[in-house]
Amino acid sequence: MTEKSLFSGESKSIEYKVTVPKKSDKYMKTVVAFANGRGGKIIFGIDDKTLEVVGMDEDNIFKTMDAITNAISDSCEPRIRPEVTLQTINNKTVIIVEILPGALRPYYIKSEGIINGTYVRVSGTTRPIEGYMLKELILEGQNRYFDSEPCRELTVTDEDIQNLCQTMKETAIKNTWQDSEKAKIKDITKNTLLSWGVLAEIQGEIFPTNAYALLTGKMHMQPIIQCGLFKGTDRAYFVDRREFDGPIQDQVDAAYQYVLEKINMGMQIHGIYRQDVYELPTDSVRELIANAVAHRSYLEPGNIQVAIFDDRLEITSPGMLLNNVSIKKMKEGYSKPRNPAIANAFAYMKIIEKWGTSIPRVFQECKEYGLPEPALIDFDGDFRVNMYRRTPQVSENTVTEKVTDRVTDKVIDKVTDIEKNILNLISEKPEITTSCLADSLSVSRKTISKYIKSLKEKGIIERIGSDRKGYWKFHQH
Repeated sequence: MTEKSLFSGESKSIEYKVTVPKKSDKYMKTVVAFANGRGGKIIFGIDDKTLEVVGMDEDNIFKTMDAITNAISDSCEPRIRPEVTLQTINNKTVIIVEILPGALRPYYIKSEGIINGTYVRVSGTTRPIEGYMLKELILEGQNRYFDSEPCRELTVTDEDIQNLCQTMKETAIKNTWQDSEKAKIKDITKNTLLSWGVLAEIQGEIFPTNAYALLTGKMHMQPIIQCGLFKGTDRAYFVDRREFDGPIQDQVDAAYQYVLEKINMGMQIHGIYRQDVYELPTDSVRELIANAVAHRSYLEPGNIQVAIFDDRLEITSPGMLLNNVSIKKMKEGYSKPRNPAIANAFAYMKIIEKWGTSIPRVFQECKEYGLPEPALIDFDGDFRVNMYRRTPQVSENTVTEKVTDRVTDKVIDKVTDIEKNILNLISEKPEITTSCLADSLSVSRKTISKYIKSLKEKGIIERIGSDRKGYWKFHQH
């Protein structure tokens, strides 16, 4: 990590302490949060408010390093072994404590216990873990997956299994366009479903898993997809709304058809032939909805939301990105399935690609359509993809111009590019926090605070309520 990024401000992976607190629990929460997430560094000797490098007492610095190492080793369960180093900046020495992502999650503070002592890093802050996230960490630490866990509420017969196998093959054939390829689709059997994790064998007896329940629509409190059409660029005015239930693969198709009904269709001439063309690349629309269903957290009680605005299609799925998954990696084609049993079933049914090629392909198709680059946003507890429509508010070159429906051209001329990006995110999600803005734009909270202050001074926005529970309001000019 470069010196510039190391000392530019707190973030998901950086936290500052002006000195080592007498009570180690003041920073131990962050230690376990880093271990439960993607790792991070705590830097002692920097004022977190001013970013001033104050340094540490060099006469006792090695004794302090040993004390930090021992406190972390003694306080955390499973044991965490930090890497503690020194770095000199502006002739002052700071202590850098690096915590690597742990393989034995969940990590917690021993004195508080696993339920109350487990913490995670969310939008640059350390927070107590929610119940559903703790369950997911426990499964992850044991190399298990929720969708492959037995669903004790259901029983399954050989006839039930045969019906599911037949239904899945019919779906695969329906989603295959060439007759030559349809002929290559193989039958699936009980053993296939066992190998995928759709079924589980325990002491010689076959049980349905959560994946089976979701694929057949028999899950208790079966999640749904909520679809809505809005007037304008925010959620103030509903034009239409629908909810789709049943087997999750049927929900994908229903939500996809809903989007096709609501977006515009144009025309292209190829030679002497006329071809109707949707305003958005339809394969990408379907892929994004399917990915949301396949990769969402089913432990979180929320539902997938597909929202259509004047300027964008917005698909939000419950659950933050998995550890070791980043937006940068996703753009490069990296994929780590949260629900491998569902992913295998969807790949067989030709609903998704299996090896993470979908996001790069979505970006390429939008480029070929002349559309702005989609936005991938890791919000507090949710993941969102925005695919932008071609409207007067959205330029061919940048999505930031869509804020012009909120403020006048005269005002827009006075803001910088990063301020336009901030306004863009605020327009999409008025309740977004300063920390989340910083994470979304890959800058420090100090940087975001500086630009927020500038936007407030220009009279463009104001914050109503607190940073965590309030929302942003645009001023009309």
